[in-house]
Amino acid sequence: MTKKKMIGNILFLLLIFGLTFYGVFGGEDLKALRESVGRADIRWLLPAVLCVLFFIWGESFIIHYLLRTLKVPLARWKCFLVSSVGFFFSCITPSASGGQPMQIVYMKKENVPLPVSTLVLMIVTITYKLVLVLIGVYLPLFDRGFMEKYLKDILPVYWLGLGLNVVCVGILLLLVFHPMLMKRMLCAGCSLLARMGLMKNRKKWLEKLEHSMQLYRETAVYLKKHFPVILKVLFLTFLQRLSLFAVTWFVYRSFGLKGAGLYELLLLTAVISVTVDMLPLPGGMGISEKLFLVIFAPVFGAALLLPGMILSRGLSYYTELLLSALMTVAAHLLLGKKKKSRNGECA
Repeated sequence: MTKKKMIGNILFLLLIFGLTFYGVFGGEDLKALRESVGRADIRWLLPAVLCVLFFIWGESFIIHYLLRTLKVPLARWKCFLVSSVGFFFSCITPSASGGQPMQIVYMKKENVPLPVSTLVLMIVTITYKLVLVLIGVYLPLFDRGFMEKYLKDILPVYWLGLGLNVVCVGILLLLVFHPMLMKRMLCAGCSLLARMGLMKNRKKWLEKLEHSMQLYRETAVYLKKHFPVILKVLFLTFLQRLSLFAVTWFVYRSFGLKGAGLYELLLLTAVISVTVDMLPLPGGMGISEKLFLVIFAPVFGAALLLPGMILSRGLSYYTELLLSALMTVAAHLLLGKKKKSRNGECA
């Protein structure tokens, strides 16, 4: 990611943050709101912070595990830094598009071969999205009563978010398991764009496409040979996702509330992730807060709804952003340094 693009992403993030802040707190009594937030029991909030750390660590464990199956050594703490880099750039870029390219850059600094890093992160992406899709389709198939009770006012945007995730996972699986079919479809698309004058260098794009198809073929081979590994990664990803969803439950209990159970809190938080995951906003900022205020209204009640949203989003997104930012600085300072020092000694 270029410095100019980085600055642009940060400015966009700040703009969305400013609009979100104004939309949420405009007209609110900030002093009274601060007092309400202060009523939360910190003993319940500390485990919520640990859930955020587990969420970041969970991906690092998965990356380390997959690298080990490919006989590529990388220390656990380095995997944690790589994971943090991914979360930081995902938090500040639309649709979380910047995370994995930057992870590849930092893994390259540690001599992880490009085909290996791209394969590992492809599997992480597929399982990460697949867990959301499985949760998303669980509700209409097995708990329509939950949807009617809590999601009646947001069903159109929920179906949109779920549909986008299903399409994304479907394309990824099609690329992996039917790469030639997907290649023919993409080649046809390139030819159409070229005829319309929207693609100038068709040959260059086809070469890039061929290179990408090779990655998907390698992914397919790995998945078929290591199916038990994929099941384990899927289970670990599910736990990782649940850890972040659990933050809202801890916030709920920190106010002494007991009316809703863990099941409801986990699913409602998951609904927000399913809905906003594919939308072109950094961290789903703005719409996540709006959805929280709509679907959690009957859970937190009018008096504690906004304080609950502040703490839930503050811990699950903004704390994640801060922690991953600090770890990204550490990654910049530490990863690849031994390699550079060795090169310097040889010189």
